Order: sequence, then C-alpha cells, then structure tokens
Amino acid sequence: MRIFALLLIVITFAVTGCTGPELLHRSVLGYDEAIITLEREMLLINIARRHRNVPIHFTVTSSIAATFDYVKSAGFMGRIFEGNNTDSNAVNNFGLNFGTSLSENPTLGIIPMQGNEFTQRILSPLEEDKFEFLVVQGEAIDMIIRLMARGIEFQNEDGTFKRFVLNRPSHVEEYKEFRRIVLHLASLNVGRNLFVGNLSFSTAVSPSLSGAPSASDITEAVEKGYFVIKNGEDGSYKLYKHFSGRVVITNYDPLTLTDRERHTLNQRANKRKKNFILVDIRPGYPGGDFPICGSIKLRSLNGIIDFLAEGIENSPEFHVEPDPRTGLTPQNPKNTMTILIDEKSEAELLHVPYKGHKYTIDYTSWDYDVFTNLYYLYQTAVTDVSTNIVGKSGQK
Repeated sequence: MRIFALLLIVITFAVTGCTGPELLHRSVLGYDEAIITLEREMLLINIARRHRNVPIHFTVTSSIAATFDYVKSAGFMGRIFEGNNTDSNAVNNFGLNFGTSLSENPTLGIIPMQGNEFTQRILSPLEEDKFEFLVVQGEAIDMIIRLMARGIEFQNEDGTFKRFVLNRPSHVEEYKEFRRIVLHLASLNVGRNLFVGNLSFSTAVSPSLSGAPSASDITEAVEKGYFVIKNGEDGSYKLYKHFSGRVVITNYDPLTLTDRERHTLNQRANKRKKNFILVDIRPGYPGGDFPICGSIKLRSLNGIIDFLAEGIENSPEFHVEPDPRTGLTPQNPKNTMTILIDEKSEAELLHVPYKGHKYTIDYTSWDYDVFTNLYYLYQTAVTDVSTNIVGKSGQK
C-alpha cells in the first residue's frame, strides 16, 4: 500500500509538470498568430478605407512582454494499516491533493504609425531592392510589376525621357500597352530568357601609376577592396575597384558585356532615382523583336493600396491580350487582385468588416499570392534587403 501511495505522488507531479510548458507553448504561438492576423486584416481594411475615400492608417504592435507565473502543488496524507493488524475493522485511509495555477500578465506596445515613420514606410516610393528581392525569390514577375509599378517610362538610348505609360485602367490605351509589356517580360521569364539583378562591374578609380606598385602597396590596396591591373596597351598600372550597381531587367546576360558597357548601362540607370528599374530588351536576343528601352517606375505602399481600392469599382481593370510578338505567356488574370464586397465566403477566407460591408479577397491562388507579396512589401518597406543575387529570375 505504501508503494501504491508513492506511485500516486510520482504520477501527480508528472502530470502537473507537463501543464506549464504546454500552456506556455500555446500562449507564445497564440500571440504570434494574433499579430500576423492583425497585420493581414489591417492591410485589407486599409484597402476598404480607400475604397470608401477614407485616409489609410496603420497601428503597429511594437513589442510584447508577457510574464507567466506557474505554480504547482501536490500532497499525500492519511493512515495506513498493515495487513496483520488485529483490528478487523481497520481501513487504509489516504488522500491526495494537487493543484496548478497559471497567471499571465501581457504588456503590449501598440502605437499608431505617424510622422517620419509613416512617410518613409507608407508614402515614399518603394525602391528597386524590394522589387528585386521578390523576383529573385521566384515570385511571378508580371504579378510583381502589376502590383508595384506606377507605369513605364520610355527613354532614348542616352537615357533621356521619351514618354510615359501609366498602369491605370482609366487611361485605356496606356494601360493596354503597359499590360502587353508586362506579359512580354513574363513570357521571357517563363522561357528562362530574362535576367533581373544588380549590374556588376569594375572601373578604374585612379590615374595611371608612374611605375609598378610594390608588394606592400598591392597588399594595402587589396585590404581596402581595390586591385591593381596592368594596362596592356601602354604598360601602365591603374587602381581598380569592383562595384555592385543598379538593378536592371534584360533579355541577355549582363556578364557577357564588357566592364565599360556595364558601367555605361549603370550610368544610364543612375539618371533616375532608385524607385526606377532599368529595362533593356535588345534586338538580337530572345524577345528582341519587341524591344523595350526604358524604366519601370515603382509606387509607394500607399499607391499600391490606392490602386487596389480603385480597382474594386472606380477604375476596374480589364482583360488585355498579349502582343502578337510575345511567346508563351503564363496566367493572365484580369485583375491584379480581386476583392469582393458582401459576397458569401467561407469563414477561413481572409475578410474584414468595414462600414457595414464585408471585404473578402477572392479565393484563388493568384489573388492570395498577390496579397502575400503585398504583406511582404509592408514588412520590408523600411528594412534593408540584400541585393547581391544576380542571375536569371526564372531560375529557382
């Protein structure tokens, strides 16, 4: 009987010992899921706000600090009579008591996004590194361009302005031209003939040296990121440095160009701010019978939200056929992202109520992928993204 009592105590502590970690595990995951859900719904509700001509507003959870106080107790008490006790009425009496308690005291930092943070994160145009980051991760380039681009600027070969084509359905002919260009780029991407990445080149950063540098000079130069090259033409020496330049979209491998040609291309890209992405689709390469010389101009996050809100009713998108010169194209949905109002939807679909109406993202893989990328852009709007990956965007 004593052994039985000890076993009960051991089992009691084993059971109560599992409760605390399990509750902590559920609480941490619950906080994480709640924050993600709030951010996703906040993006959708801001689209609803713009649809109702209400300014956007974001509130962020800056921090969460939760204190968990877990207490467990167990006890055994009673009288135990041995089997040889002379009292025939003796009874083994024993009792167990155990308990657990868990108190949770969360402290959440919730602040409205305003001032400089709001300007930088929401109103400032997105830069090329955000675009390249998504495309190199394997996202569909036509999806990303339709979501992020305000339009395409056509340029002369020296980079000077020629004309601008808006990604706005209210400008019917411009919108059609924009969509045909995007479909052409998507077709090249499907065929693994599109290159998206930073230009990489080396250029001289010093005049010709009077003589061959010493070993110590070379060592010091290498430590500072420079290297020395002997000019084969006149036998002089120059100090060179490697640069990672602007993001470009091409139908050829930029590494097949000379350093001078890549440097020249980068200088052309530098004539525009970093919310412009140089597009250089040249004749003589795949898709070159539809040449494109210009830059894609990126929107701000606010501009993206406005575009999606206008597409609900005020300026709906429409179907556009690809150019006859364009090869095989991927899916070509009418809308960049379809948002339904007051439509019956299953509970698990992303939806939010706003001003007596229910806004729901259409349940297609394209629409949910677009919203996922919008969420990524929101998260990376003020985060540095590595742009050192150079290669074909179609490769995964």
